[in-house]
Amino acid sequence: MAATDTRLPPRSGKAGAIIAAALSLPGVIVPATALADTAPERGEIAIKYLQYQDSQPDLSRIRVRAPSVYVMVPLSPKWSVEGSWVSDTVSGATPRYHTAVSGATRKMSDKRIAEDVKVTRYEERSSYSLSLSHSGENDYQSNAGGLSASFSSDDNNRTWNVGVGYAADRISSTNDPTLHQRKNTVEFMAGVTQAWTANDLVQVNLTFNRGHGYYSDPYKEPDIRPDKRTQSILLTRWNHHFSEMSSTLKSTYRYYHDNFGINAHTVGAEWVQSVGDRWTVTPELRYYTQGAASFYYDPVYDPVVGAPYPPGYFTNPPQFISPDQRLSAFGAITAGLKVALKLSADWTVDVKAERYEQRGSWRLGGQGSPGLEPFRATFIQFGVSTRF
Repeated sequence: MAATDTRLPPRSGKAGAIIAAALSLPGVIVPATALADTAPERGEIAIKYLQYQDSQPDLSRIRVRAPSVYVMVPLSPKWSVEGSWVSDTVSGATPRYHTAVSGATRKMSDKRIAEDVKVTRYEERSSYSLSLSHSGENDYQSNAGGLSASFSSDDNNRTWNVGVGYAADRISSTNDPTLHQRKNTVEFMAGVTQAWTANDLVQVNLTFNRGHGYYSDPYKEPDIRPDKRTQSILLTRWNHHFSEMSSTLKSTYRYYHDNFGINAHTVGAEWVQSVGDRWTVTPELRYYTQGAASFYYDPVYDPVVGAPYPPGYFTNPPQFISPDQRLSAFGAITAGLKVALKLSADWTVDVKAERYEQRGSWRLGGQGSPGLEPFRATFIQFGVSTRF
């Protein structure tokens, strides 16, 4: 699973962070997508339920069920507040190294609760937001905060966005009661959104993260990673509306680089098609590719000691090492379909299904990591929202 893919978990082998991404909950820094800095006139409530299942050949692994609630309330013409809550229950069996299932494989279950809140102040051509969030589970606690601002041009055709965020995480392990580690991350973001034509909207965002602390996976052995991580991300979006077809093409490109040695590219497209006055159908397709981290090792094991240790590990141990498949070289394809029905002027229901598959041979621009089984995951999401 891809550590650098926004849909996949950036920390441990468990699937907790998948849910927040899949449900599109607000993060530490949320770039503005609207060009005008005006307070919303009406509030909104959205309730969603996500079910996730991943698998490898002959093995159904992690299952996740996650309800969530999002609420946005305008307080006045100058102020609004929004918040979200998500609870995901994780269960299944997880391998400890590469894609092998061994005696070390264990049945696991966990529950994560995450909440966040954001308050926004609106001026004539600018807005300012403060956000706070918390996420907690048995072996991982995270607290984060952020400040962001947007500034629009006189004609409201261009908006500049800037932001800074900070996250403090505490990591423990059910396997090792003595493990008590911390990780701190600072995030900076700057971007611009431009109405290029009457039918074209273009956005470019740059994000830089700098973290320090514990990045190793306590559930994999051996797994020793650097205690500093820098991440640079370029995200571009282009939306083009086809008036005669009542449809919009949403295209994205994302470039990712970090000091672990991972370089990744993501290309995606969604076709938003209105069908009559009430239905909207949105097929989507996304391709992801990444190179391996510099300290990832392929599943070739010591002939004497055996798995999961690579040859020479005990005689000449490396400074950093990891068998985590998310740090390998691979390519991945996601295909999805969302259908939304407008029940009335204020009520909307939707259902979305996605299928993700990852293979080493699908890496673009070079061979992927060998010896890994294909990884597959299915997302199914139901939602209902209303404005008031």
